[in-house]
Amino acid sequence: MSVYVPEEFSPEEGDVLRRYFTNLDGPVFALVNLPEVVKGALFARYSRSSKSLRRLFLDEFVGELDISGDATIDATVGLRRAEELYDRVFFEYGDDSVAQLGGVHLACEQASNLLTKVLEWGRLMAYLEQSTRYIAYDSRLGGRYRYLRDPAILGSPLGTRYVGDMDRLFDTYASLVPRLQDFFRERFPKEPGDSDLVYRQAVRAKAFDALRGILPAASLSNVGIYGTGQGYEQLLLRMRAHPLPEARSYADLMLGELRKVIPSFLKRVDLDDRGVAWSTYLASTRTATEELAERLFPVDVAPDAAPGVTLTSFDPDAEVRLVTAMLYPSTHVPEAQVERRVREMTTAERMEVVHAYVGDRSNRRHKPGRALERLSYRFDVLADYGAFRDLQRHRMLTVEWQALSPRHGYTRPEAVDLAGHAAEFDDAMGRSAELHDALLDRFPAQAPYATCLAYKVRFSMQMNAREAMHMLELRSTPQGHPAYREVAQDMHRLIAEEAGHPVVAELMRYVDHTPEPALERLDAERRAEARRQSR
Repeated sequence: MSVYVPEEFSPEEGDVLRRYFTNLDGPVFALVNLPEVVKGALFARYSRSSKSLRRLFLDEFVGELDISGDATIDATVGLRRAEELYDRVFFEYGDDSVAQLGGVHLACEQASNLLTKVLEWGRLMAYLEQSTRYIAYDSRLGGRYRYLRDPAILGSPLGTRYVGDMDRLFDTYASLVPRLQDFFRERFPKEPGDSDLVYRQAVRAKAFDALRGILPAASLSNVGIYGTGQGYEQLLLRMRAHPLPEARSYADLMLGELRKVIPSFLKRVDLDDRGVAWSTYLASTRTATEELAERLFPVDVAPDAAPGVTLTSFDPDAEVRLVTAMLYPSTHVPEAQVERRVREMTTAERMEVVHAYVGDRSNRRHKPGRALERLSYRFDVLADYGAFRDLQRHRMLTVEWQALSPRHGYTRPEAVDLAGHAAEFDDAMGRSAELHDALLDRFPAQAPYATCLAYKVRFSMQMNAREAMHMLELRSTPQGHPAYREVAQDMHRLIAEEAGHPVVAELMRYVDHTPEPALERLDAERRAEARRQSR
C-alpha cells in the first residue's frame, strides 16, 4: 500500500497542469511558469482549503489566467537552464551567497503533523500550512481517513491495531463535529445583521477549535513553502539526518523536484564529502546528546511541578540597556559612553526617550525599531500540541521542543464539557495513549503519531522584546485560539511582573487580556465579508 494517495486528473486537466507543476502524481512538486502573484495567491488560498494545490488551481485559478501562450511548455520534464556560471561560482568555489538568489515555490502534501514541524524549522523561508480551524478532518482521501500510514508500522504485528485505533479517533472526531456545531448554534444564536455565511463560518471554526485536540499527530496536512536554494539545502540536510523515517523519505521527494528547477544549488546535498558528511554530523551529535540526557534524566524521573508558562531568563538591567540602544544610532559616541549617560538620567528622562522612539502606535502593525532587540526573554512552556503548532510558526525567535507523548496529560476544552461529550473525548485520549505506549519500544520515532493534539508538550521560546511584541500582540487577539491566547497573556504578565519590566510590557499596548469571546472568528468573518462586498 502506498503511503501517499495519488490524485486523478482527466487528460485535459493533465495537459494544463503539466505546464505549471513539476509532476502530477506525487505529494511534492514545484510551481513554475506562473506569475509570482498567482503563486502567492494560490498558497494563501491553500491554507484554508481541503483541496490539493493542483485541484485548487484547476477549480479556482486557471479560468482567470491566459494560458494560451503556454501550450508548448511541459514543466514535468524539468527546466533546461544554462548552469555553467552557477556551477563554476557556486559548486566549484563554494559561494553560498549565489544560492540566495534563486527561489522556488514548493507544495508539500500529505505530510503528518510531525513532519510539518520539521519542514517549518528554517527561519529564512516562508510557509503556509493547512489549518485545522478551517478544514474538517472528517473527509476521506482515497477512501481513507487523512492520517499517515507508516510502512514500517503497517508491516509489523502492530499494523492492524494502528489502523483500527486511528480510525476510531477519526470516527470520534467526525461524530462530534456536527454535535458541537449544534451546541454552539444553540448557545450563540445568529445575530440579525450577520449573513448565513458569516455565522456558519464562525460556528464551524468554533467547533473545529474545540475538537482539534482529538486529531492525532499523524493527521495529514498540506504545506506551501517558498525559499531560496540555500534555505532548501539546509532544510534537506536536517531532514536527511532526522530520526523520523517520514522526514528522510520526504527529503528524497523534495530533492528530486527541486533539482528540476534549481539543480545547481543542491548539488552538494548527497555528495559524500559535503551534504552526506554534514547530515552524518547532525545525526551523530543528536544521538550522543540524547544518550547522555537519558543517563542524566532516566525515563522514570518525574518532572517538577511548574506552571504552564515560566519565565526562566531575563535581563535585570533592561531599562538602561533599552534606552541606550534607542539613543545609540542618533549619537556619535561609543555605546559605553551612551550607557553612562543613561544611568545618570531620571526615570522621567528615560521615559521621554522611550516615548520619542516608539511614538504613537495607532495599530499593532506599527513596530518600533531594533532597539527592542537589545532585550531578551526565555520561557519554558507546557501547552497542548495544538497551541504549540501555532506558536512554533514564529521562527525568528528560538524555539526548541521535547518529544510529543501522553506523559504530561491533556487539555479538554470547556466547550466539550458543556456540550456533554467529555466521556467521548476522554475515551479518545485513552486510546491515543495506549497506542503510543504500544508503539514506543519498537518505533520510538513514530510513536508520537498516535498522540492526540490535546496532549501537552514542553517547549522553550527565547525571543527579544521586539519579537515578543509581535508575537504576543498577534496571538492574544480575540479571534485567536484560546489555548495560545492564554500562553501569550501569561508571557505578557511575566514580562511586566516577574521580570519587572513594566515599561516594556506597556509598549506592547495591543496585547489583549479580555476574556474568551463567544465566537472567536465572528468579527474576522464580518470583516472578510465587508471586504468581499466592497470589491
